[in-house]
Order: sequence, then C-alpha cells, then structure tokens
Amino acid sequence: MLHRMALRVLPSLSLVVTEDAVRKQKRIVMFVPGLVAFVVYRLAKLLLPLSEPVVLLLVSGLVAVVTALSAYRVGRATAWRNILQEDGRRLLVWLGGWIGFVYGVQLSLLVLALLWLVGYDYLQHPDGPAMMAIIISCTAVARDAFEIGHVRKVALMGRPFPTFPDGTALRTLVQSHAMELAPWVAVGLIVGAVGASLGQFVEGSQGAALVQLSAVASLGGGVALCAYFGGLRPDASWTQGLFQTKASELLKYWWWPGLAFAATYYLVAAGSVIFLLRQPGIPTAYAMVGGGCVTGMMALYCYYLGFRRQVEEQQGQTISSALLRCPFVMGILGKSTAAGVSMPAGSKG
Repeated sequence: MLHRMALRVLPSLSLVVTEDAVRKQKRIVMFVPGLVAFVVYRLAKLLLPLSEPVVLLLVSGLVAVVTALSAYRVGRATAWRNILQEDGRRLLVWLGGWIGFVYGVQLSLLVLALLWLVGYDYLQHPDGPAMMAIIISCTAVARDAFEIGHVRKVALMGRPFPTFPDGTALRTLVQSHAMELAPWVAVGLIVGAVGASLGQFVEGSQGAALVQLSAVASLGGGVALCAYFGGLRPDASWTQGLFQTKASELLKYWWWPGLAFAATYYLVAAGSVIFLLRQPGIPTAYAMVGGGCVTGMMALYCYYLGFRRQVEEQQGQTISSALLRCPFVMGILGKSTAAGVSMPAGSKG
C-alpha cells in the first residue's frame, strides 16, 4: 500500500490525481468495476466454494488483476498497443501482480478482519463478507490503478515526477541508506511487538484484538511520524523538525497516514491469522510478530516518504497547500514551511 501513501503524501503526485476533472472520472471508474465485481461474485458463488478463504482470496485477486489493468488503461487514455510500447511489460506485470492481485488480496483480508472484529464472522456467515471483500477490494484497486495510469500519462506528456509510485525509489533508498534506515526499523519492530503484547491482558478474542489493533496503530503512527522527519532532514536531528511543527499539524500526520495505515496493515495481518491459519483469535505470539512487522514497515515507508519529499524540494517541486485537496492535513504544507519544516500532504480520497 506504499503506492497509496505516495499518491497522497508527495505533493507532485497528489496535485495531479486530485484535480477536479480527475476526481469526477475516478468516481465512474470506481463505480463500474464495483457493479462488475458484484456480477462476478454472483456467478462465482454458483460455481465455486466461496466459503473457503483461499478460494475467496484467489477470486478476489483475479478480479483485482483485471480491474487494475482495465483502470490503468482508462487512466492512460490510450490504446493497449501504445501502452505496451511506451510502458513495457515490466510495468504492466507490476501493476497486475502488485496493484492488482496482492493489493486486492490484502484489501479482502482487511474487510474480513474488520467484519470479524465487529462480530460478523465470515467463517460462520460467508455470503455477506465474501461479497463485500470482492467488491470493496475491486473498487479500491480501480481507484489506485486509474490514478497511477493518469500519473503515467501526464509524465509522458512532459511533466516530470521525481517519484513514480512503483517502489523503485524505495529499493534504491534501502540500498544506499541502509545504515540510516536500520535504527528506525529496529525501533519499529520493538515498539510494535510490545504494543501488540498488551492484548494478553484482555479477555475474549475480539477484545484482545481490539487492544492489539489500538496499540499497534497508535504507536505505529508515532513511529511513522518521527521516521518521516528523519527522512525529511537526514543530515539534521529529526527532533528539530518535530518541535518546530505545530501540535495540530503533527496530530494530523500521526492520524493519516501513520495511524490509518498501521491499523490497515495490522488488520491484514489479523485477517491472515484468523482466516488462513484458522485461529479463533490472534494469539499473543502472532500479534507480537505482526505488530512488530507492521510498525517496522511503517518506519521504513515513512522515512522513505520524508526522503522523497526532500528530493522534491531540491528539484523545485514544492507546491502550495492551497492547491492540494486534503481533508485531513489541508494547510500542513504552508504552516510547516513557515516554521522551517515541510510536512506531507495526506488524504484518504
């Protein structure tokens, strides 16, 4: 889900995919695949045992592959032969495999875990959760693939983007800044594991899972916030940027993408434990491993986002906050810059 954060946190990308015309087209792109996914669900229900988690996830992943490629083509606004010539098979394989199948499966597990958390267990009542898992993941995949396609189209028209949301820049950062990243990831692993262990003091599977989720999300958001400042100013102290930014702006970034995506990743991990490993809840050992991995990943991703934001600033890509459609952190850019620190723009939309 790093691509999702990059599309909203990095100003150069966020501005392009939140223009009014793009948002209107995106609504249609999300609505049509949702209807198609419902039809596919009804047909698959007659032919396949969707009450089996593996079967459901395979169906959801395959639907997401077709959705991702189709929505990307709409975002690119050109014929397939041109896409193959200009983008290459490697990009399309990444799009179908990662943004399609892997992302679709993750979102389906997220939906199933959320429903389980509120008492609607897919293993006991498969029809409703199965339908929602397929449709919701399909619409989200369509949204993101369309945005990536639109970014690619604009890039080919001559507008430069310092970062394309395919993970290439992350791999480069890991190779070149491993020593700077290691402490952040290590802290994330420890903090997440400790936070997830708190669930053992609560009775009941749902209650324990809720405590685990709350702890991992809250602590993960905090680690993500600090790691972002570490990447934003790698040659200076991250605490300097933290103290120079208003508390209200810090709260907004802690909430999104920090807490929101830490919670999302933990729910995906919880869904894997409950529905793929068939555990009645989330045992403490599993919770600690999952919580540590999630918080460590958030530290890595947000250090990367801060670093890429710094790259955009160096290349003259800073954008006025008034141009960013951002329900959670509107104004964060201008206010933080006035204090000598630049924060990212974030949005769920």
